Amino acid sequence: EVQLQASGGGLVQAGGSLRLSCVVSGLSFDDYAIGWFRQAPGKQRELIARIQSIQTGGSTEYGDSVKGRFTISRDNAKNTMYLQMSSLRAEDTAVYFCNAVPPRAAYWGQGTQVTVSS
Repeated sequence: EVQLQASGGGLVQAGGSLRLSCVVSGLSFDDYAIGWFRQAPGKQRELIARIQSIQTGGSTEYGDSVKGRFTISRDNAKNTMYLQMSSLRAEDTAVYFCNAVPPRAAYWGQGTQVTVSS
């Protein structure tokens, strides 16, 4: 069974930082690109950062809204992916999820809430 469990969200002031973690089981970083998605109230879920599979080189890509502020990484030994978020803004408030890229419906977890106060 594949599981991707995001954690690490919380309440932070604008300009602050937060690190999210995603523990992955049943899915190999060798074969799958994985990424971070977020869904703000009233908006569609969007992909904000992804990291390619080990087989394809592990390069990273970011959405324009987070480029230069967020960093995606993974620890292959721990089967864990991270999202380091800096210079947070009120518009980063959302529920953050991790999934394969492209996402699989069965892999969505509960997500973790990030709230940025201005």
